[in-house]
Amino acid sequence: MPATILPACALRARPSPGEPVSLSVTRHTERRIVAYTPMQLFELVADVPRYPEFLPWCHAARIRRREGPNVQIAELAIGFGPFHEKFASRVVLAPDAPDGPRIDSTGIEGPFRRLASRWIFHPHSDGCQIDFELEFDFRSLLLQQTVRLLFAEAVRRMVTAFEARAKQLYGKTTAQPATPVSSTR
Repeated sequence: MPATILPACALRARPSPGEPVSLSVTRHTERRIVAYTPMQLFELVADVPRYPEFLPWCHAARIRRREGPNVQIAELAIGFGPFHEKFASRVVLAPDAPDGPRIDSTGIEGPFRRLASRWIFHPHSDGCQIDFELEFDFRSLLLQQTVRLLFAEAVRRMVTAFEARAKQLYGKTTAQPATPVSSTR
């Protein structure tokens, strides 16, 4: 099934009070159908400390602290070429959300002016429909422009890495992979 942009679900840039609105926010929205259960995929994405084992460019990941059973502060170190950055995000886990398990993440420190992601894992007759959204804006114009050039390939590799990890953990899927759709602004 081809990926689709879901305008009704798109994340919106909300800068901090007094912070200028950036016109360089990069967004990506994707939908895929995979033959795993929503809870299997939720648990895979929620397992942040394991990211360096399978995600390209992720060199380190840890849970810095927990703020209750479903909220955690995660820290990741990423790098590609000459760029190496560390950032922290507030991750909200909602395994019992009415529309399916979901994970919302918002950047709280690091090189981003804005960072937000959302994974929703809907039950589907073929397993699970994944709705994934990512939005970011680097503080550094050089870094923003560099990443923007590589963005489509980077997201494709990241989503493919999650699918490969699911196959490794849960067995082979029979679902057809979707084609990512991305947009920049």
